[in-house]
Amino acid sequence: TSIRALLIMLSIQRAVPLRGAKAAALCRRRLSSYVQGQSSERGVREYFYFIDHQGQLFLDDARMKNFTSCFKEHKFLAFFFSRLRANNTDRYRDQFPWLSPCGPERNYVRCDDQPIVFTRLHDNPDNPDECWLLYNHCGDKLKVPFQPGGVCMHPSSGRVYHPAGDRHGGVGLIRSQLAIQLATNFVWRGSDSSSNSSSLTSPTHFVWRGVEHEINSDLLKILDTREPRFRGLFVGVDSED
Repeated sequence: TSIRALLIMLSIQRAVPLRGAKAAALCRRRLSSYVQGQSSERGVREYFYFIDHQGQLFLDDARMKNFTSCFKEHKFLAFFFSRLRANNTDRYRDQFPWLSPCGPERNYVRCDDQPIVFTRLHDNPDNPDECWLLYNHCGDKLKVPFQPGGVCMHPSSGRVYHPAGDRHGGVGLIRSQLAIQLATNFVWRGSDSSSNSSSLTSPTHFVWRGVEHEINSDLLKILDTREPRFRGLFVGVDSED
């Protein structure tokens, strides 16, 4: 399984968003014109945001999207993501499939992969047997219980996912840095488990604190069958540069 673990780590590192001319062309095809702060109806202001594969939040039209330009204030991020839900309005439904309403403001959101990105694993100080997954850089303000049997890897991309709230589509992406750490705990069981196959297949079990958990594949079914508008801009390892 050492070859498989290496393949997973390499695929996670290579699973990056579109860049350059291809990204610009795709965005032009997908996005309708807008102006930040525009008013669609009396008393309603509209803003547009982007979430990258590291879970960082940006204004969608920011020319540079990196750590210096993302939103960092924990209270704002917790407020924003706690209200995030599917965009079921008739405004920008396909281009911005997520919405975070805030009083008279409508914050439309698109993302590289999933809107919820788990960034850090944190012990529960009140229960030593439980861990939390923190998400979207809000400190410990937003978190879900860590489910070892819920950690799964998509075979076509190498990206690693974990269950999220139903309002957020039921699945969240695990940030690549954390995913690489967790990848060493994957185990393959089955007819080819004894071979060091070079093919990238989904692991069947996850070992956590000495206990082997069978992986639930429900998240993969969600990812493969959801509406195209919820699939983000992600390009897997088999895509051209």
